[in-house]
Amino acid sequence: MTDQMRIMLPGPTPCPDASLRAMARPMINHRGKEFAAMLARILADLKWAYQTEHDVLIMTTSGTGALEAAVVNTLSPGDRVLGLVSGEFGKRFAKIAETYGAQVDTVEAVYGEPVIPEMVEARLKEGTPYQAVLVTHNETSTSILNPVGAIAQVIRRHLPDALILVDAVSGLGTSALPVDELDLDVVLAGAQKAFMIPPGLAFASVSPRAWRAFEKAKMPRFYFDFGKHRDFHAKGQTPWTPAISQFFALEESLKLLRAEGLEAIYQRHDQLMRLIRAGARALGLKLVVEDDRYASRAVTGIFPPEGISPAEFRKTLQARFGYVVAGGQGPLTDHIFRIGHLGYYDAADMLGMLAALEATLALMGARIQPGAAIAAAEAALREPVAAR
Repeated sequence: MTDQMRIMLPGPTPCPDASLRAMARPMINHRGKEFAAMLARILADLKWAYQTEHDVLIMTTSGTGALEAAVVNTLSPGDRVLGLVSGEFGKRFAKIAETYGAQVDTVEAVYGEPVIPEMVEARLKEGTPYQAVLVTHNETSTSILNPVGAIAQVIRRHLPDALILVDAVSGLGTSALPVDELDLDVVLAGAQKAFMIPPGLAFASVSPRAWRAFEKAKMPRFYFDFGKHRDFHAKGQTPWTPAISQFFALEESLKLLRAEGLEAIYQRHDQLMRLIRAGARALGLKLVVEDDRYASRAVTGIFPPEGISPAEFRKTLQARFGYVVAGGQGPLTDHIFRIGHLGYYDAADMLGMLAALEATLALMGARIQPGAAIAAAEAALREPVAAR
């Protein structure tokens, strides 16, 4: 038994010591000059992370709050919206729009497979004048990385004026998503994911096209009003009392990310994903996403061996070795476990995870080859890292 926990979730993720220490600082006046200076530095770093020259807004909320903000600030009741669904969070995005009165159609992929551009092309050829398309970048429930860039090209070809609203809550900072280059309108991210701080903040990039839609949008909004956030950010403030401690932590994490560099960040996440996938395959485990091209750089979904309950596996893994992994969601709830590898992790963390995975399966009676996962991961470590 162990009372030490090693979080391996798709969020929240471990946090750097510098960020955790920063949260212990005394409070400051969120209407004062010190906060204004810090906010300016953070917004500049977020624009770097988003690869955008347009506005980025910070909200004290969760990722789901950011999704709701994207909907209510750009749409009106009765608007036609297309939701691209490859898992439970794609469904959630569509449900939020439907809750506020949008007419939502969906294109749904089989769980474990991505929404591919051809699926979107086929729907848009039908000629429905959608005001917006909801896209999930990284679908953590199924560990899918959707090809947002190729999807955006299809949307722009058929609907040049439509809004592209992107749930990148768990994906931004794990794989390249150049917001301006891809002509994306609202892109949402969560601080407790690749940004390596505790839950409490969410971000939204807003394009000029989205601001034009904002001026006409009729859905009710107050706390999540993008206009209020934009106007207060210009004054070095937030419209409502912010989670000040999270801002302290975020500034420290952004310093670390800046020092690492975007390309290195993407390469690191790509490597961590490859280590986990190589180790799982070496043990004969089935992956939810079989095609490496669409494998999430944030989380990997895995089916345990036949006869082993995912819930019992997770319970044993934590009790014996302290590793905490996620269960499945939706139709995959009782079928898989998920290993998170986004944020403040390195290769050593993955090797430890794979050793615990092997040991736990062996304790539970699975017929595996001891050491196979580690050997496969070490072989993957020796592979050259491709530029992304």
